[in-house]
Amino acid sequence: MSTRILEGIKVLDLTNVLSGPFTTLHLALLGAEVIKVENPKDGDLARKLGIVPALNKRLMGTSFLAQNCNKQSITLNTKSAEGKAIFLRMAKDADVVVENFRPGVMDRLGIGYTVLSGINPRLIYCAISGFGQTGPDALNPAYDQIIQGLSGEMAVNGDERLNPLRTGFPVCDTVGGLNAAFAVMAALFHRQRTGEGQSIDIALLDSIMPLMGWVAANLLIGKQQPVLMGNDNFTAAPSGTFRTADGFINIAANKQEQWEAVCDVLGVPDLKRDARFEERDTRKKHRKELTPLLEARLTEQPTAAWVDALNAADVPSGAILGLEEALRQPQVQHREVLKTVPLDGFGDIEVFGLTALFDKTPGTVDTPPPALGEHNGVIYSALGISEAEQAELKSKGVI
Repeated sequence: MSTRILEGIKVLDLTNVLSGPFTTLHLALLGAEVIKVENPKDGDLARKLGIVPALNKRLMGTSFLAQNCNKQSITLNTKSAEGKAIFLRMAKDADVVVENFRPGVMDRLGIGYTVLSGINPRLIYCAISGFGQTGPDALNPAYDQIIQGLSGEMAVNGDERLNPLRTGFPVCDTVGGLNAAFAVMAALFHRQRTGEGQSIDIALLDSIMPLMGWVAANLLIGKQQPVLMGNDNFTAAPSGTFRTADGFINIAANKQEQWEAVCDVLGVPDLKRDARFEERDTRKKHRKELTPLLEARLTEQPTAAWVDALNAADVPSGAILGLEEALRQPQVQHREVLKTVPLDGFGDIEVFGLTALFDKTPGTVDTPPPALGEHNGVIYSALGISEAEQAELKSKGVI
């Protein structure tokens, strides 16, 4: 049996909703022991978020189920003196702490990085927030949509009819979580070489902006403002979305030979010699004239026929699938992107597994997301807290 990459690494997860839980999900899928530390009343807010009311009432909402497999859950009121003391005991032998509170909250609780690193110099402490721990906006509240607007991401989406336009999923939270997971892995590597722990400051605003690197480079270096192009790709033409007989197709003819192949497959070889379309840069300038000429042929056959013909000619193309169809397509099933785990009292649920496929140390989905406080007995008993003491702490609202 292979050793998991993060086997033996203990993570204390104080995060809520999406960015932080998405970070610790990836650590858990790689084999880390992730202990989710939740407030005793109702835990992670995501436990109440979802479209299945029965699951929300059980504090197992679909939003929570999406990113909390392989984790353990304990309840702990870190605002109480006893809760703080318990957390400090846990932190003494932890490898990683991840939190996504507003800056300063952990310090006010007396469990911030300065205190924790004093008792555990090898600790890696990752703080995730909307704007980072310092700066003029550091204390501002932030949700994904706020960051989408402030990052410029919404401004570059859509076209002249629909702009600004939000991305259809919480892209800033998700990318921030990935950035944090990458940073934690890098810090663990540094610690392996030096023995040093350290603090990591992740801002959602910082995290999303480099993803617009090409668009930003055009502005920063080429002094060109973003142009609203909808489903067209600014780097080439024809490259974008086109109508077919039964819907739409994506075509990305980014190379000259691919453009020429498009003309051949569609049976319009004369376009190759049209002065408006011969060269890459002139094609881009005349894309609005080119698109209807291509769609006149594309609308004669269904999407599937054109996808097969264009891909066979080495022109990247594909259908535009709905979410359910995308999740069920053969390639996704072959890659085993979705995993099935049993959820007590509900049945099997499908969740995403690790999408980086390691041949020697694969990530696996081993356990479903935990019920609130499901592992109190195991974790607290391991700390030397007796059942009687646990009962007393529970009666006082500490756990």
